Amino acid sequence: MSHTSSAPAAAPANGSAPRPPVAKHVPSRREHHGDVFVDNYEWLRDKESAEVVDHLKAENAYQEAVTAHQEPLREAIFQEIKGRTQETDLSVPNRKDGWWYYSRSVEGKEYSIHCRVVAQNTGDPVADWTPPSVEPGVEIPGEQVLLDGNVEAEGKPFFSVGGAAVTIDGNLYAYAVDNSGDERFTLRIKDLRTGELLPDVIENIFYGVAFSPDGTRLFYTVVDDSWRPYQVKAHVLGTPVAEDEVLYQEDDVAMWLGFDLASDRRHLVLSIGCSEFSETRLLRFDDYDAGLSTVIPREEHILYEAEPFLLDGQETLLLTHNKDAINSMVSLVDPAELNKPLAEQHWRTVVEHSDDVRVNGAGVTSTHLVLSIRKDTIERVQVLPLAGLGTPEQQAPVEPAFDEELYTAGVSSSDYEAPVIRMGYTSYFTPSRVYDFVLPTAGKPAGQLLLRKESPVLGGYSPQDYVAAREWAIADDGTRIPLSVLRHASVQQDGTAAGLVYGYGSYELSMDPSFGVSRLSLLDRGIVMVIAHIRGGGELGRHWYEDGKKLTKKNTFTDFIAATDWLAGSGWVEPSRIAAMGGSAGGLLMGAIANMAPEKYAAVVAQVPFVDPLTSILDPELPLSALEWEEWGNPITDPEAYAYMKSYAPYENVRSVPYPKIAAVTSFNDTRVLYVEPAKWVQALRSASTGSEPIVMKIEMDGGHGGASGRYVQWRERAWDYAFVADSLDATELLSGAGLK
Repeated sequence: MSHTSSAPAAAPANGSAPRPPVAKHVPSRREHHGDVFVDNYEWLRDKESAEVVDHLKAENAYQEAVTAHQEPLREAIFQEIKGRTQETDLSVPNRKDGWWYYSRSVEGKEYSIHCRVVAQNTGDPVADWTPPSVEPGVEIPGEQVLLDGNVEAEGKPFFSVGGAAVTIDGNLYAYAVDNSGDERFTLRIKDLRTGELLPDVIENIFYGVAFSPDGTRLFYTVVDDSWRPYQVKAHVLGTPVAEDEVLYQEDDVAMWLGFDLASDRRHLVLSIGCSEFSETRLLRFDDYDAGLSTVIPREEHILYEAEPFLLDGQETLLLTHNKDAINSMVSLVDPAELNKPLAEQHWRTVVEHSDDVRVNGAGVTSTHLVLSIRKDTIERVQVLPLAGLGTPEQQAPVEPAFDEELYTAGVSSSDYEAPVIRMGYTSYFTPSRVYDFVLPTAGKPAGQLLLRKESPVLGGYSPQDYVAAREWAIADDGTRIPLSVLRHASVQQDGTAAGLVYGYGSYELSMDPSFGVSRLSLLDRGIVMVIAHIRGGGELGRHWYEDGKKLTKKNTFTDFIAATDWLAGSGWVEPSRIAAMGGSAGGLLMGAIANMAPEKYAAVVAQVPFVDPLTSILDPELPLSALEWEEWGNPITDPEAYAYMKSYAPYENVRSVPYPKIAAVTSFNDTRVLYVEPAKWVQALRSASTGSEPIVMKIEMDGGHGGASGRYVQWRERAWDYAFVADSLDATELLSGAGLK
């Protein structure tokens, strides 16, 4: 039966419940591998259509009517986030060459202000690398403003910086700005001596900007029509942009392209790859015209990263790779070896392979190797001296020690010449800290942690009011699934609390412990939160990822349901008061579990949800589709991959069951998960559900994949999601003694 789009939804005059907009049926036939799927809502993809825009506005009007009673709760949560956040704040200055760089945020202003002050060179290395004391609202003598986001954003619907770079001499500053949310940036160059902009303006670039060491060239990436970065270009300052050199173009639609400067800035390093294998190409700045050289060709099917550097004065390559090492290892290789067939090359082992330790990456300073590993789900940092590296004299690694069980520690920056590495540290209830870790030398063998900043949390916050614990759920196949269980300390294990299960489970991304001010608003209302570290993520090494992708993807969904069952049986919560939340690929997870186990959830919040994956991945013209084949399989060429995806794709598996309350939250300009996916999904859910719970879609008409761009707007978006959850679970009241003090 064919329907027409309804008028914008609102509460009828007689006070009865608001009616959802009903999209007309325009059957669209999709046929692959003998399977026919008729899609009645594919017409909603046309974002230029006034009818589509009107329909989306009607969805927003319906959502606003259905959730209007949540507005006081949203406002309360927003004020709690705001009340705990020091709005006038700044980053810890970070030294690069002769300057300290930092950013300020100012109360009442949405965006950061990027600044710098000159650094001192006294000859005392640790003193010279001790950041100046910057205080909120207090200008440092000699402070230069590089970029004021608030000025740049004036009169624009959206504002985001996609990359910035400064020449070594500190004179030129390049920055890339997006004013629509579609992740295409306009690059400008400012002469910091005069404050004037150079005439060079480069449109439609992607993330990543770097100057050559001599400051005469600027490197940047360009995306193709499907939003895949495929070109690295070089712009010679002062020449027409039309003459910019294409340094490299990647034509394989399943490969991603990026670049960086090597740590010692003697090479440009191009990284080409997918999640299964890669290729690195190097450009020597002292022999620019020789062009690019390949480290290991992609045909060898090795997943690796390469860092060129000088070891004892000799040109050397540091390789982090998975050759005969599923969890990766670290090796050194002489560039001359690369001329031999791979089987004959001699590589020296620095970090051996381990089934229990995942090597995530390695880099160098002028004195040390810096290693990022994951062990027992936790990301860790280790350092070892370059002296003796790859020989029997190699020294044991040193790891900074922290006193919490569940935490995240990572290198945020390490300048090549610095005697320290800058580290970020956080846990579920420790606000983010910035440390400088003094690289161990003969005089200071253990390495010292210097706390540079702990982000202040206002409103009487005390970490002792909350508890984070590691628990384990048991999956259908007997696999133990790690859970992080967060709660307010006053919640009793008497089976009456509400619960929220959060998950992601794709792309080997780990849901690492981190502090979140907004999360406290849920815990303060007695909600027990479970973060499910399900297969498809990276928490327990490469196997954990590979057991939740392609033809094992359903493990991700059943693991999440097992985490829900653990919570329901834990004694903490009333089983009928459990909600689920996830975003992007975690939104696909939400769609899948809503179809598989709708009775286990009182509410589901799906943020920018990838709920129509088969339609998207079957169309290689759509943004980033071809890059998804290594994650989900290629349903275009592989009938088995098609059938498997078809069996779980949320939009295609909606059925006649009573669905819980569902909120799909999306953005009109999202280039990663198009708004049309949740728009179609909510129509299918409403027409199939045998229950009476509302199914709503909230669409941000100006934002991108991360939502709107200003911090206050983002806080309101988070307050919306959390109010929907708390209201659905009847957990709207603060616990006694909880909340802002």
